[in-house]
Amino acid sequence: MPYYGYGYGMFFDPTYILVIIGALLSLWASARVNSTFKKYSRVRSMTGMTGAEAAERLLRSQGITDVTVRAVQGSLTDHYDPRTKTVNLSEAVYGQRSVAAIGVAAHECGHAIQDNVGYVPLKLRGAIVPAANIGSMLSWPMIVIGLIIGMTPFIQLGIWLFTLALAFQVITLPVEFNASARAVRLLDSQGILGGEEVRETRKVLGAAALTYVAAVAVSLLQLLRLLILFGGRRGND
Repeated sequence: MPYYGYGYGMFFDPTYILVIIGALLSLWASARVNSTFKKYSRVRSMTGMTGAEAAERLLRSQGITDVTVRAVQGSLTDHYDPRTKTVNLSEAVYGQRSVAAIGVAAHECGHAIQDNVGYVPLKLRGAIVPAANIGSMLSWPMIVIGLIIGMTPFIQLGIWLFTLALAFQVITLPVEFNASARAVRLLDSQGILGGEEVRETRKVLGAAALTYVAAVAVSLLQLLRLLILFGGRRGND
């Protein structure tokens, strides 16, 4: 009968430290983006433009006419959908005239611009979406099945599937950073924001980027934990 104490006893698993570190990172990143967005949501832009108006202007400035700007429900649910060619702005962004709202709207336009110019990391991320979705859905079920029936190959397959999901998160980083960089440059060059407003917007987008960095760090810690727990099972089975 297989033994699942992993060499650490029945009640203590020191690898839980990695889980705790990951949880703290996620909480910190989430708190940072929420507090930063809330702070600069109270700062009205000098031009008085709404997030939607800024998005429309930025898209036109780049000659993009096939992308629609629309409102979606939720808080910080903003995203660009390349399938429908839509920049989707949340309630706190679409009709608001704050520096934060314009910054977030511009970031999503940054993704639309990436799509328009064929930005390679964005295309690569889109190409691995199916594999990443499979990895995200099946990695833990495979690991659990392997533990229940005592078969290492299932566990190893689960770890490889988890790695696919992690690869998607890693590729997402340059996509997000590049979209923010494009957003800040365009907001400045188009005169939508200026001076201190540009620096404030950079803070908002920088805080948002931390959530993606934290997600990668959490997944890396989880992968490390899986490798510590199960990496040597082949020799022990």
